[in-house]
Amino acid sequence: MSIVKEGYPFIAVPMVLGLALIITGIGYITLFFGILCVIAALFCLYFFRDPKIKITEGTNLVLSPCNGRVLEAGETENGKIIRVFLSVFDVHLQRSPIAGKVISVQHKPGKFLKAMEPTAHIENEQNIITISSENGTFIVKQIAGILARRCVSWVKPSDYLEKGDKIGLIKFSSQVDVIMPGNVSLKVKVGDKVVSGVTVFGEIK
Repeated sequence: MSIVKEGYPFIAVPMVLGLALIITGIGYITLFFGILCVIAALFCLYFFRDPKIKITEGTNLVLSPCNGRVLEAGETENGKIIRVFLSVFDVHLQRSPIAGKVISVQHKPGKFLKAMEPTAHIENEQNIITISSENGTFIVKQIAGILARRCVSWVKPSDYLEKGDKIGLIKFSSQVDVIMPGNVSLKVKVGDKVVSGVTVFGEIK
């Protein structure tokens, strides 16, 4: 298992500070804060993990772009949609749900409501990644939450993606939405636990 590079400062700073307080500090209060810093560093080490996975293979499959639990799965005016909540214990790395070309990457400023709020996907800060494939246009939204203050996109327009390629990261608890064409038959339901690059979201008919 590796660590995404965005996590290095979150791990190194509290670890160095914590060890310094533990080694050089005097008194129980200093020791206590040193231990807290080390615990915070270890949590960040866990949070920014990038575990090795085997991408699910198969034709006409749409894969989950994230780890988390399904909040909504259904139809919209423009096709199908799946919303997923990511807790602080989930892997926060996102992957492309399909193979295709990145058409646009749009940053939308906004609020930092709790990720499970009904209007969070509309009002919160987010990155909107649009991917064009031979089976239609797919949109992945990285949505910030009350703790997630930064959505990081690793792709840019004109990039070509294979299914399961890494596309970005959300720092701390958050939400990911996937908007798909109407010809996708959904394979997950509300409450399902999903894994990025592994769980099948849907099948293109």
